[in-house]
Amino acid sequence: MDAPADRYSLLHPDVWQTVQERQRALLGLLAHHGWHDLRERTLLEVGCGTGGNLLEFLRMGWRPEHLAGIELLPERHAHARDVLPERVALHLGDACTVPIAEAGCDLVYQATVFSSLLDDAVQQQLAAAMWRWVKPGGAVLWYDFTVDNPRNRNVRGVPLQRVRALFPEGRIRAQRVTLAPPLARPACRVWPGLYPVLNAVPLLRTHVLAWIEKDARAR
Repeated sequence: MDAPADRYSLLHPDVWQTVQERQRALLGLLAHHGWHDLRERTLLEVGCGTGGNLLEFLRMGWRPEHLAGIELLPERHAHARDVLPERVALHLGDACTVPIAEAGCDLVYQATVFSSLLDDAVQQQLAAAMWRWVKPGGAVLWYDFTVDNPRNRNVRGVPLQRVRALFPEGRIRAQRVTLAPPLARPACRVWPGLYPVLNAVPLLRTHVLAWIEKDARAR
């Protein structure tokens, strides 16, 4: 079997380089849009898992009371509750049914959630909910892979064209990131320094990081 329980541990060089690359790109997006002071910004993560991304946002400068997450699986929700400050609001359940205030978030984040949704209608329903939650002038922050994984039929790639269809009113700034994991893992076992070398080839990057902005004049 090729699925060790600790495949996504930060102790693996392919994992920490993937995470750090995404962090640098995300911070670059925030700076590009003038979000230099994050203390008063509000952020909601859809599919927050065990809370790792929300911990990253705390380190970036968000205040706990301005962060929130939604998680479907009870065990992951419980883990996130254990590691995150109490002032971070965590919701358990289906994101499409959680009572989130309309236009209440500066940023709504999803990371590899949509690639797990195999039904187009469910994708569209969640995208519509996320868009409602974003304030005018705010954005959806998107990180997901674009190509199918032939070894895993429970996921499918979400190309940028599909992202544009899901958020037709958004202004999208996107970049390709993340060296293909099936390539990154063996390469980093040989030498961790191969990650940036191979990742310099855009065609070997499998994920998109996108900033999907809502017009400040939107209602």
